[in-house]
Amino acid sequence: MDRPAPVELAQHPSIFAPLREPLFRTLWITALVSYTGSWMQNIATGWLMTTLTSSPLWVSLVQVALSLPVFLIALPAGALADSVDRRKFLLATQSSMVVAAGVLGVLTITGAVTPQLLLVFTFLLGTGAVMNDPAWQALVPDLVAPPKLASAVALNSAGFNIARAVGPALGGLVIATAGSGTAFLLNSLSFFGVILFLYRWKPEVRELPPAVSLRSSISSGIRYARQDHRIQAVLVRTLSFSLFVSAFWALLPLIARGHGARGYGIMLGCFGVGALIGAGLLAIIRRNFSFDAVGASTNVIFAAAVFGLPRVQGLLGSCICAAAAGLAYLGNLATLNFVAQTAVPGWVRARVMSLYVLALQGGLAVGSVVWGFVASHIGITPTLTIAAVALCSGLLLGLWFKLKQ
Repeated sequence: MDRPAPVELAQHPSIFAPLREPLFRTLWITALVSYTGSWMQNIATGWLMTTLTSSPLWVSLVQVALSLPVFLIALPAGALADSVDRRKFLLATQSSMVVAAGVLGVLTITGAVTPQLLLVFTFLLGTGAVMNDPAWQALVPDLVAPPKLASAVALNSAGFNIARAVGPALGGLVIATAGSGTAFLLNSLSFFGVILFLYRWKPEVRELPPAVSLRSSISSGIRYARQDHRIQAVLVRTLSFSLFVSAFWALLPLIARGHGARGYGIMLGCFGVGALIGAGLLAIIRRNFSFDAVGASTNVIFAAAVFGLPRVQGLLGSCICAAAAGLAYLGNLATLNFVAQTAVPGWVRARVMSLYVLALQGGLAVGSVVWGFVASHIGITPTLTIAAVALCSGLLLGLWFKLKQ
């Protein structure tokens, strides 16, 4: 099997170097808008369900509808993305999300939406996002030169986390002034920048593999991952990290409750700022430290942030912890993502990235449920303490699962 050529990291270009390439710059900006719209959608969906029903079960099912597609279709999505024209595939997935968000917006504005319909369209949007993700991530190496790939991956992660901070704040403003239906329609519009880019982009023609069944394609991707030590290391460490850091996301709203909605928004903003700082520092850190050292140090930083979050006094202390968590979160996942993208050849890249998406999103979904259950029985502070210790214990995985051979 052909293996990818090693990526030369000695040049260590600036974190912003990929933005000087018109293709990547255009896609990054349009993706940032799209990510922001998606976070607005998530906030509006949860809020709308609380106005449609007071049942805790129905409200909790919103997160189930968002998370379930990861477990059902992440692997088939990766297999499809490796078997077809990725550009056309992405146009189809993006267009499906435009339709789903737009129809939901119209139903909401006209008062025709019900809890059942809201869950159906939330599931459809989640399905579109999961179908999109492996092909989207596999696209990045086609947009930038190999020396700039690490910076491009970090910038993509930073953009996602900036949107995570900005989107909910904008979503709350839109919901308060115009309602959830308008937020859904704005999300529908947010995809058009990416669609226009994909429509006008003319990439080099990629030789497609011989036609095989979807099951065989998935199996060959899993088999490749099992035989590659670096991919094994990425998947194991991604799953471990996501399971433990999910305690932060699951319990952050409860911690921020004492600071009010404004304080919660500020904490999310600080997380985004920390992620942006982390993206800037990553290129510098990699000049002197290995991938494994970066992974270990970010684990410790996130553990310290989680440990300190319920113990610090005042909003300032909480914001410092949130910023540190954002820096560590981006540093760890951008490193894992970069290794995954550069350790495999193009013909199997989307399938490997689908395994990465499953490990990351699946770990966050399962972990959130587990940590929420634990916190309901022993309290927030003990739960986050356990999560911090678990993050540090996860460093032992680095002894067996090294990111660089």
